[in-house]
Amino acid sequence: MDVTFPLATPSERRREPSDDLPTGRYLDRELSWLNFNNRVLDLARDNVSIPLLERARFLAIFASNLDEFYMVRVAGLKRRIAAGVAVPGASGLMPREVHESILERTRELVELHARTFHDDIRPALAAEGIEVLRWDELTGDEKHRMRNLFADRIFPVLTPLAVDPSHPFPYISGLSINLAVLVKNPGTGVRQFARVKVPTVLPRFLQLSEGRFVPLEDVIARHLDQLFSGMQVVGHHTFRVTRNEDVEVEEDDAENLLFALEKELLRRKVGRPPVRLEVEDDMDDKMLELLMSELDISEREVFRLPGPLDLRGLFGVADLDRAELKYPAFLPMTHPDLAEVETAKPADMFAAIKQRDVLLHHPYDSFATSVQRFVEQAAADPHVLAIKQTLYRTSGDSPIVDALIEAAEAGKQVLVLVEIKARFDEQANIAWARKLEQAGCHVVYGVVGLKTHCKLSMVVREEPEGLRRYVHIGTGNYNPKTARLYEDMGVLTSNPIVTEDVGRLFNRLSGLSAETQYRRLLVSPYGIRNGLIDRIRNEIAQHEQGRPAFIRIKVNSLVDEAVSDALYRASMAGVPIDLWVRGICTIRPGVPGLSENIHVRSILGRFLEHSRLFVFANGGQTSVGIGSADLMHRNLDRRVETLAQITNPRHVAQITELFDLAFDEQTASWQLDGDGVWHARTLDTEGQPLRDMQAVLIERLGRRTRGASA
Repeated sequence: MDVTFPLATPSERRREPSDDLPTGRYLDRELSWLNFNNRVLDLARDNVSIPLLERARFLAIFASNLDEFYMVRVAGLKRRIAAGVAVPGASGLMPREVHESILERTRELVELHARTFHDDIRPALAAEGIEVLRWDELTGDEKHRMRNLFADRIFPVLTPLAVDPSHPFPYISGLSINLAVLVKNPGTGVRQFARVKVPTVLPRFLQLSEGRFVPLEDVIARHLDQLFSGMQVVGHHTFRVTRNEDVEVEEDDAENLLFALEKELLRRKVGRPPVRLEVEDDMDDKMLELLMSELDISEREVFRLPGPLDLRGLFGVADLDRAELKYPAFLPMTHPDLAEVETAKPADMFAAIKQRDVLLHHPYDSFATSVQRFVEQAAADPHVLAIKQTLYRTSGDSPIVDALIEAAEAGKQVLVLVEIKARFDEQANIAWARKLEQAGCHVVYGVVGLKTHCKLSMVVREEPEGLRRYVHIGTGNYNPKTARLYEDMGVLTSNPIVTEDVGRLFNRLSGLSAETQYRRLLVSPYGIRNGLIDRIRNEIAQHEQGRPAFIRIKVNSLVDEAVSDALYRASMAGVPIDLWVRGICTIRPGVPGLSENIHVRSILGRFLEHSRLFVFANGGQTSVGIGSADLMHRNLDRRVETLAQITNPRHVAQITELFDLAFDEQTASWQLDGDGVWHARTLDTEGQPLRDMQAVLIERLGRRTRGASA
């Protein structure tokens, strides 16, 4: 039965947590995120199930994740502290308490991260003929070649900046690696500080030969005398600063949004306060005191670590062509409902979608032969009159964007909603927006005050029986590169109820439509939170009436207090609840009298679990939704998101089976307890590895492929 979901009023955006539920029922979201990154580090430390170069990659992912966390979350926390905000968070902790706890927990994690590299992964790599060396470990021939490289390729791009009465302390850009150098004038004996920025135009680790690397800063450090000729180099130390990199834009009107964002991006490059200082552990105290003073950073925000700093550089090492040290090769396959039939030509996407809805599961189902082909065929099809598309993040050489440009140049009506406020992709999205506009696309930059995060593509096609709309609704970005690394789901459909909903939503996003009613979509802001809470309440009612009742949710993060409280109430009523959360989870499961019916699992691995799935027993008529929204304030209050109902029984069964596999006791996972501690379950009672869920899905894909070719 079709249901109409009216939007709530702004005053109903966030329902206040119920006073009769116990205090202290929420974990702190920032500390929960750090525990997520600890799980990433667990993968790097896993020498049983994870291939060696993949473990090195997880070390790099940990470092990259932590950088972003400090640039955004810790920076925001410091802003609140500086502004004198004295309001506790949902966990009951004050901002300053949270900051202190973050610094303490970070110190534990980065020290473990460094030990894992130096004591475990670096020796293991060396045993396989892959060596990350320091300068003193190079052979004479290698040092000679590095001297030549320095003279030819490195020296010309270096700019030493001295500090003296006529040269103030230089601005240290965020995430750059720097050498703090102390030089002495041999004539006067005067000592001066200088800073040398390690250039980013060269690889982080220079390759000496097959499998042998040296940090770029080591090569620079051994040739400082050439930068400071006539001076004596007394000492040098490596350091790295993390700055506030979050973008704040005043969105008074959409017309000026593009220019306001560009101005803010420029300001981000030159005027952001530091939130963390990393230094090599051999830095002397006087040099450190100078840096702390000039950067206005406290001692507790300083992290002394063994070099080399910034292990994001291990991405380059992990990309080495050593197949035996990586995950087995994997090739996504064309979905059976879209497979080519007795012809060398690609399948007719529109004929296939017209015949049945297609539920896609990436990366197991190929993005290139499904979503990408859908847009490309639409661009080339003379019967297609219009294409409407949201773009949140895409790749640098996006075939999706190329297809949209091709469609516009062919005279089709093309509307592209480009979210230029997508964090850290702002500059790229501005460039895409302008390129699309130049090609004749109608480009909309989003809704004032909101980010457009929903993943929608709609094609309007002229057919013998009249106009027909085709739609893709997904959980992930239209990015062919990340589609090979991220686990996501999506549905391709020509169902007129769904396509009508999507068409109305596009009109609301691009024009002045005040549309508030959708039949098979939940839309945020306003609609998703209330719609989910209504469904949770329905499960309580079904359970009380003796009908089948359960709740299963898969998201990246679960933070929202109103949804959490509804889940607590369902648990208290006896409804079984399975929560599959990759990252942040502030719910406390297994607490007697509150959440003993809530079970929380986290699964990390080869692919980034990214889909958002919602399953409700609904009295035996299972209700399933997929969409773009996590259960966070930003998704439910400050973004345009969609959840779409899945009605095909075969697709409902497929998603149900996915949850069954994730929560099976023989599947490796992390389990959360009521104290906020995650427990890794990787071995069975006999010490044998539990099955890897993603490996199981790859194997099932292999059986499907073999069956099709038999």
